[in-house]
Amino acid sequence: MSRIGKKSITLPANTEINLAPGMVSVKGPLGTLSRALHPMIEVKVEGQEVSVVPKKLTLESRALWGTYASHIGNMVSGVNTPFTKKLILEGIGYKSEVKGDKIVFALGFSHPVVVSIPTTLKVSAEKNVITISGADKEEVGQFAAKVRALKKPEPYKGKGMRYDGETIRRKQGKKTV
Repeated sequence: MSRIGKKSITLPANTEINLAPGMVSVKGPLGTLSRALHPMIEVKVEGQEVSVVPKKLTLESRALWGTYASHIGNMVSGVNTPFTKKLILEGIGYKSEVKGDKIVFALGFSHPVVVSIPTTLKVSAEKNVITISGADKEEVGQFAAKVRALKKPEPYKGKGMRYDGETIRRKQGKKTV
């Protein structure tokens, strides 16, 4: 039995959920998110309460039960308060700036690295801190991971791009005799 799936999700004010065959969509102040439902999972709405129930208890449906409950909970909270990820760029000469719908990086390569920003996300770059925010938790995390992969932090000097709050395991350099 899924502990997450058993809990019902409460809808905040001015948030509505719409069910279509095989689809669930959540509409709120920050936009609309929709997701396809697995045929083994059923979503029930009673007033301001949303519950996720498996149609038949099998091993697969029990695995998907909590997953879809968590997805719907993230959708409900995402259309009310945006999810944010912060990346910190460390290193001499490493810069980032937002130009229109693109973010331009100087990462020590011989050329600037240009990444296009998805239309559903808001990205700001102040000094060496890049803030990514949006309603869809998966999209925010995926874009942050894509940007971080451009220059991962290296263990000797700690240069590169890291998440806010991430600790880098440092290594000792070469010893001279």
